[in-house]
Amino acid sequence: MEFLSMIVFVLLAALVGVGLLLYGYRAFFVLLPVFGFFGGFWMGAESISLLFGEGFLATITGWVVGFLAGLVVAVLSYLFYWLGVAIVAGLLGAGLTVSLMTAMVFNQEGALVVLVSVIAGVALAILAMRYNLQKYVITALTALAGASAIVLAILVLIGRVSLESIRMEGSA
Repeated sequence: MEFLSMIVFVLLAALVGVGLLLYGYRAFFVLLPVFGFFGGFWMGAESISLLFGEGFLATITGWVVGFLAGLVVAVLSYLFYWLGVAIVAGLLGAGLTVSLMTAMVFNQEGALVVLVSVIAGVALAILAMRYNLQKYVITALTALAGASAIVLAILVLIGRVSLESIRMEGSA
C-alpha cells in the first residue's frame, strides 16, 4: 500500500508541477480567490476559536464567521489582485534575502537579517507595482512552485524523501 501511495503522490506532484510550470500565470487567477477563501475561512474560524476558547470549528459561529471571512477575502483577492501580488513580491524578496544572508553565514535570527529582508521585501513590492511587473512576479513564483513540485516528485521517486517525512512536515 505504501508503494501505491508513493506512485500516486509522485504522479500528482509531477502533474501539478508541470501545470504550474507551464500554465502558472493562468492558474494563478483561478487559485488566488480559492486560496484567499481558505485563508480567510481559517482566519475567521481560528479567531472565533481563540476569542471564545472553543475548539477550531467547534461552534456554528466559527463556521459562519469563517465562511463570511473567506468569502470577503476571496472577493477582495480577485478584485484587488495587484495588492496580493505586491504582498507576494515583498514576501518573495524578503525570503530570498533571508536565504542569501543565511547562506553567507549570517545568523538567521539576527536583527541585521530581519532589517535587510524587510527593506528588500518592501523595495521589491514597490518595484513590482511601480514598473507594472505583476505578470513577471506571478510567472516567476508559479514557475518556482512548479519546479519545486517536480523536484519533490523526483526525490520521492528515488527514495531521498519519504512520504512519512512529508506528512510530518505538513502537520507541524
